[in-house]
Amino acid sequence: MSLRSWRAAMRIARRDATRAKGRSALVLAMIALPVLGVAGADVMYRSGELEPAEQAVRVMGTADGLLHSFGRGTIVLQPPNAEDGGWGAPVEEGKKPTAEQVRSAKTDPAVLAAELLPPGTVLVPFPQGESASATSKEGRLGVETTEADLNDPIWRGRLNVVEGRAPGGAHEIAATRAFLDKSGLHLGDRTVLHGLDGTPFHITAVAEFPGELGAVTLIGRPGELVAPLHAANRGADRSDRFGGDRWLVRLPHGAVLDWPKVLELNKYGLGLTSRTVLTDPPPRAQVPYYVQMDQHGFGGADTVGLVVVGTVVGMALLEIVLLAGPAFAVGARRSRRQLGLLAAGGGDRSHVRAVVLGGGLVLGLAGAVVGVVLAIATVAVLRPWAEEAAGQRFGHLDLQPLDLLCIALIGLVTGLLAAVVPAYQAARTDVVEALTGRGSVRPPSRKLAVVGLVVVGIGAALALLGTFTGPAGRTLGTLGGSALAELGMIACTPMLVGMFGRLGRHLPLSPRLALRDAVRHRGRTAPAVAAVMAAVAGSVAVGIYTASSDLEQRQQYRAELPAGSVRLMADQGPGKTVDLTALRSAVERSVPDIGPRADPLTTQYGSNCQERSCGWVEVAVPKELRCPVRDPDAEGVSMSTDQVERILREDPRCAGDPTYGSMAGYVPAGDATVLHNMFGVRDTAAEQALAEGKAVVFDRKLIKDGKITLDLTEEPTETKEDVLNPMPTGKPVMHHVTVDAVYSKPETPAAQALVSPETAKRLGLSTRPAGSVWRPAAVPSDGAEQKASAAVAKLDDAVAVTVERGYRSQQTLTGLALTGFAGVVALGAAGIATGLAAADSQRDLATLAAVGATGGIRRRLSGFQCGVIAAMGTVLGTICGVIPAVALRKMEASAVYDSQYGMTKPAHAVIAFPWADLAVTLVGLPLLAVVLAMVFTRSRLVLGRRTA
Repeated sequence: MSLRSWRAAMRIARRDATRAKGRSALVLAMIALPVLGVAGADVMYRSGELEPAEQAVRVMGTADGLLHSFGRGTIVLQPPNAEDGGWGAPVEEGKKPTAEQVRSAKTDPAVLAAELLPPGTVLVPFPQGESASATSKEGRLGVETTEADLNDPIWRGRLNVVEGRAPGGAHEIAATRAFLDKSGLHLGDRTVLHGLDGTPFHITAVAEFPGELGAVTLIGRPGELVAPLHAANRGADRSDRFGGDRWLVRLPHGAVLDWPKVLELNKYGLGLTSRTVLTDPPPRAQVPYYVQMDQHGFGGADTVGLVVVGTVVGMALLEIVLLAGPAFAVGARRSRRQLGLLAAGGGDRSHVRAVVLGGGLVLGLAGAVVGVVLAIATVAVLRPWAEEAAGQRFGHLDLQPLDLLCIALIGLVTGLLAAVVPAYQAARTDVVEALTGRGSVRPPSRKLAVVGLVVVGIGAALALLGTFTGPAGRTLGTLGGSALAELGMIACTPMLVGMFGRLGRHLPLSPRLALRDAVRHRGRTAPAVAAVMAAVAGSVAVGIYTASSDLEQRQQYRAELPAGSVRLMADQGPGKTVDLTALRSAVERSVPDIGPRADPLTTQYGSNCQERSCGWVEVAVPKELRCPVRDPDAEGVSMSTDQVERILREDPRCAGDPTYGSMAGYVPAGDATVLHNMFGVRDTAAEQALAEGKAVVFDRKLIKDGKITLDLTEEPTETKEDVLNPMPTGKPVMHHVTVDAVYSKPETPAAQALVSPETAKRLGLSTRPAGSVWRPAAVPSDGAEQKASAAVAKLDDAVAVTVERGYRSQQTLTGLALTGFAGVVALGAAGIATGLAAADSQRDLATLAAVGATGGIRRRLSGFQCGVIAAMGTVLGTICGVIPAVALRKMEASAVYDSQYGMTKPAHAVIAFPWADLAVTLVGLPLLAVVLAMVFTRSRLVLGRRTA
């Protein structure tokens, strides 16, 4: 075709689109909505990804760098932005420290930094403050603390005053918006921090961290908050032995901090984020942090997430093409006479195709432009809410022309592809039939059906059985296979429609006429069925995927207490005291009919529990039942990664390793009430054994010959003052004690075993309260739980009250929403096809009226025409939707995890079918389509001229 012919075709298509405003608006919306979503996501993502200069301001304000101490005597591995990761590695065992490490160990970090940085450098402290408890309107609230002189412009961009005035007087403080919202306080109010009870602080400003809007933080003036809190809570020792100190770096004029300088500082245990490095980062190969991460396989992207996103996006685009197809088919059918005149006037099939394809181009281009423009406007309007939801401020509204052009091009191509099949169908229409309004019935192509079946098989095999590696390969296998299967099913649709038609002989008049009409006019029925199939397939795929994920999470969930139990977590560790009497009373006043209270005790071993963490107690697994990979006696045995994976996968001793609750450790102490409330055991024999000094064991494999062995591990008390080796000398000392034991099956394995307090004392163990557990007759309401939490928060915000409610699925609303979305889209597609059928069926309806049919015939016929299309589409869509869901679950199950952490390939993929949602889709959707079509169809017939 010549350019002039294309211009004429485009002009005809544009005029046709303006005449059929309703149909054009529908197609435009179908194309514009996904473009709106993708373009909006792109603008938000690009706006959230800061430019190097913006990132520097976000990290260090107007300073030249942000310096971190990772610990004296360490060697630091860091990315260019040290806040994105990094760690300080101590001296390796058996190796001599470097000269830099020795100097780092013997020098205060602030002094060392001043010596290593250019002369004249100013270090502004940015302390990592204490976690504290501040008074609120209702009680107390946990809060982080730091210090900054907010009148100094060096903080601008890192920490900003957004309301009020910066603290300038004694005991004035700034608070983040998140703190004020949670505490119920306002500017001008006062708050008191635990440990500084005699010093109320006056809130004079609202400050925000632009990169962390949700931070619950109080910002004091330098020297007024962090050091006094530390002295009150931990004593005067404030050495930076293990790192944590930070400074903003202000350089003298002309000085720079380049990447070699950063690497030099890393040798001394200092990490540096430099403005110069952020704006001009080094190659990835020159960053030791990235090199090591890549060597261990942690540097790549989330391949599973990429495959899921790629599959979802690809299937969504395919759905758009299939959904828009019937609308173009409607336009082509209603423009038959116009297209027939075009052919009669000398136009060939290419001209007819060009007119219909031109409609796709016109509407695709319009939808793409509208979608992009609306996306930009929506992000601009919703920017404040988007920033709050993301938890960080945008750098600027970043519009990438190439991104937006590609997204618009996707919309344009989507509209063009949706018009391809209707264009070729219109070009094959006989001119005489088009001019007279007659149609002919063509039998379905058997070859096309056979090809479709083959493609369905190939696609299913590719998605379900394909072995691909890498994100691109996995996406190709899952997306390509699923798309091929769906396209193959579409190719089979005309033949399947004919097979459905054989059911007509068993149906009453109206559904029989509707089914035979659908078979007779496969040209309009097949695209409509394909559109319904696409919508249902997407819904079914996501429904099966989410239901399977939900089932897997349910299987992996391990309750820590029996269902309905109320738990007060108030562990009293070394140096910490809690008023348990007041806390227990607060819970019992808040929860009605709470029942008897159990007070479990944490057992510990060692003599230095008041100074540092205590030794621990656990039950040893008999040697012959230990998993070889997790056997502590086999630590010196080297195994390859393949050997570890094979053992974890095949050895039954490594399967089903229970996860014990951590409320009171592995072996708590308590009486029969603890046995009832914490473990759900009501066994007279177990209670008697506990009273006799025996241990009650909750895992049968731990007991052998009526006894268990307790491993009592005591951490060494002798320590070195050398910072290069801050850990205690020697290895933990382990003792073994044998105890008579009985097995009792628990409702919940909250620990390995239970002993009485007297038995614990006899074994040389010390104990401390771990909190309390109640077993109410009925599960407390959410309101009662919130009331109890608020009551204890007023006394101590570090104490938690929880109710064990078992696994709580989050997928129910998701499944209903997806089913509803599929219903709306499928009803829309079926409605389009019904409208087309009504237009084509005018002669049939006129004939029915002429032979005495009542006005209700039109209503019932339209209803069943819509229902037939919806029924066929839902059945085929349900079949097609299974393939991508199962393929994604199999791909996730085959992902290889790092065996270093005791993980391996799952034995099989967990697949679950949401039968209730599927039943609603398969049965309810066609019935709803019938009812709606009958309700909205006029029963009065308008008789038209019948052509001979």
